[in-house]
Amino acid sequence: MSIFVDTSTRILIQGITGKSGLAHGKLCLNYGSHIVAGVTPCRGGSYVLHKIPVFNTVEEAVRETGATASLIFVPPACAADSILEAIDGGLEWVVCITEGIPIRDMMMVKRKLWGSRTRLIGPNSPGIIVPGKCKMGIMPDTIFKEGSLGVVSRSGTLMYETVCQLTEHGYGQSTCVGIGGDPIVGTTFIDVLKAFNEDPQTEAIVLIGEIGGSAEEHAANYIRYHVNKPVAAFIGGQTAPIGRRMGHAGAIISGSNGTAISKMNALEAAGVEVAAHPADIGNALIRALKRL
Repeated sequence: MSIFVDTSTRILIQGITGKSGLAHGKLCLNYGSHIVAGVTPCRGGSYVLHKIPVFNTVEEAVRETGATASLIFVPPACAADSILEAIDGGLEWVVCITEGIPIRDMMMVKRKLWGSRTRLIGPNSPGIIVPGKCKMGIMPDTIFKEGSLGVVSRSGTLMYETVCQLTEHGYGQSTCVGIGGDPIVGTTFIDVLKAFNEDPQTEAIVLIGEIGGSAEEHAANYIRYHVNKPVAAFIGGQTAPIGRRMGHAGAIISGSNGTAISKMNALEAAGVEVAAHPADIGNALIRALKRL
């Protein structure tokens, strides 16, 4: 099994005729993802990538192809409107790769998501991948291996580093989710942890966080009371100075809140094996598994 997406997921790509949409759409298609349509206004009626039809609107694409999920490659100024269009189209899952969407726009998106059937991953996300089955994102798929470890991360590059270590240690992955590094995202750590905890294929979980916000502390509290599987973690940005944004828009320490130490302490108190350095993530997982 996997969480959120699988081989039956019927994917449309918003912005498929752009440079990024076309390039990564081809890579997802080559991986085996079931891409059924593309959406680019004023380009309806054309075809790309082995005769994938392009439509002017999401509504038209869903009606004609039965698409159930969207992968968004749209510039920041238009990306929120694309997410809103996907929600109106009734899609079950939306993965938004776009970085730099204005916070005010994302507040409108968040409000629209409430009460809808749509779940958003991102924005500013590398996407989601079920190794060997389905890829919706920009991750380098050759480092992933089928297995039983669930990975959830705020950082794309740290997720790649983590997965590479896990694969080298012989641990494959059930599903890997990049929730995104922006201040406002759709799917949270807790959403993914809940799904992994309920997934019979996932035997252990690796969480990759970073400075800024309180998502990791909330995740630690959830793990303490609700997760019954081994969890290992790493928090990026341990040497970042207070008040300076590091990498992601959400990775900024304000006063004593959102520091790496506070997050690491909260996770350790919840029984999570926390790696002190990125190179120790694999060993932290091994320590967590030994607790079984």
